[in-house]
Amino acid sequence: MRIRGKQPDVPAPESPWNEIVPGLWMGGHEFRGRAGRPELAVVRDEFDVVQTLLRLPGYGPDPDVEHHVWPIPDGPLDGTQLAGVIRLARAANEALDARRRVLVRCYHGYNRSGLVVAHALLQRGHASPDEVIQLIRARRSAWALHNELFVEYLRAGLWTVRLLEELAE
Repeated sequence: MRIRGKQPDVPAPESPWNEIVPGLWMGGHEFRGRAGRPELAVVRDEFDVVQTLLRLPGYGPDPDVEHHVWPIPDGPLDGTQLAGVIRLARAANEALDARRRVLVRCYHGYNRSGLVVAHALLQRGHASPDEVIQLIRARRSAWALHNELFVEYLRAGLWTVRLLEELAE
């Protein structure tokens, strides 16, 4: 399994965030700036809703922006963590239905945010897991969803994975 913690050579993205479908953005806390050096991706008021899967102080958003925080690892998730991912995807879809701009972010904006965004898109009726993954990689980065475990979660379905995790607990 490839995860960020075991892949120090994973490059930072070229932009702080990218629009995956109209109104739904995926991003991180760090990106590679024009000079090729890491820069901080600080959210102010560019979005109506920000969902944060890895919270770092000083990265925003502004106080008047709706902010959901659900820290999860970039690795195996338990039933409670999966339930939070499912809730965030539902909240993202509700915000999209209300024509609000949503940012889902983690460290680089590749895996954890990709899991939430992909599940949200699947819940909206977008194609198959593999087509959604391909869309996310095309819009965000070829490194998006490089965590093979998260890809398997999406292929199996998060509800199914959550049920199996809860049975194992």
